Amino acid sequence: MTKLLADIRVVEMGTYITGPAAGMHLADLGADVIKVERPGDGDPFRAFKGGLYSPHFQTYNRNKRSIALDLQKPEDRSAFDGLIAGADVFIQNFRPGIAERMGFGPEQLRAANPRLVYCAISGFGRTGPYRDRPAFDTVAQAAAGYLRLLTPPDRPRVIGPAIADAVTGQYAALGIMAALLQRATSGQGRVIDISMLEAMTHFNLDSFTHYFSAGEVMGPLSRPKVSQSYTFACADGRWLAIHLSSPVKFWEGLTEVVGRPDLLGDPRFAERPARIANQDALIDILAPLFAGRPRAEWCAMLEKQGVPHSAAYDSDEALDDPQAVHLRLTVEAEHPVMGRFRTVRPPYTIDGEPDLQVLPPPTLDEHGAAIRAQLASDAPGRWPAA
Repeated sequence: MTKLLADIRVVEMGTYITGPAAGMHLADLGADVIKVERPGDGDPFRAFKGGLYSPHFQTYNRNKRSIALDLQKPEDRSAFDGLIAGADVFIQNFRPGIAERMGFGPEQLRAANPRLVYCAISGFGRTGPYRDRPAFDTVAQAAAGYLRLLTPPDRPRVIGPAIADAVTGQYAALGIMAALLQRATSGQGRVIDISMLEAMTHFNLDSFTHYFSAGEVMGPLSRPKVSQSYTFACADGRWLAIHLSSPVKFWEGLTEVVGRPDLLGDPRFAERPARIANQDALIDILAPLFAGRPRAEWCAMLEKQGVPHSAAYDSDEALDDPQAVHLRLTVEAEHPVMGRFRTVRPPYTIDGEPDLQVLPPPTLDEHGAAIRAQLASDAPGRWPAA
């Protein structure tokens, strides 16, 4: 696949997820991303399962190079300054004020490189009463009104993946690319501030729109009821999901599949508003029916009737689905030290060609010597990618 950002150099001082995720999205599109890490232990996500190469770290750090720098040492600071002089983008997700105290705040770096696009990611923003609060994924979800949309009503608990972290990284990458596009005509870099609170509030836009326009406070079952979404356990213990939306043909097809055309005349389910109001009663009818056959049989019948559905896979099944195999979603590479690395490819197909090549996440300081040598030998302001 064409590396759309092949001419872009990124210096990333990211830890955990938000900063590394932003860097990964740019790297997936071909940017040369240099991950600057602390000597000795590097990104704290490295050690989440012991060692310095945890699955957590691997998730968001593919397609990058690593250099370990102690910015208190003159020689390492000089190397860092060399990287900044030739960089197009700088990413950091430290708490507000830390970068400035350590000498790599936006004013400091852009004084040396006015074309630099500087991206600062925080929990609650660089200003305001919560600026200094520590923030992680659950905190941002809660503050943005999103967590309550996921909390199971019968047994409240935090569930699901680190959505706020991942979403903030995506928004950061989008803002960076917009700044790069604008720089192409202005020649001037920008400072992008993005917080997890702002990102998740925007991601939760549908909930706020319902509140603003209709005074409706959405809960965890609001959207599934309106969209007529269901998930059922089948006879083999596997699960499937159905999304009927509003076209009546999907509801009619479902009644045909389960052998209950009489439901079409039941006043509780005859019209979509009635089905929304009586979803629990409908689930009580459908659940025992779906428990009577294995998932593969149900999926075949639903497909024949054109009902929107999918097997509800676990992670050990999803990538073996025929469509996932056809799209070649799984890619792999061999790391010279850590061995085989498998991941999911970027979602882009450009000019008919998906990107099936991946650089395994780096070990700590894996490329340090090579980057230092390039900085020492190349003309100031640029260095070649690996």
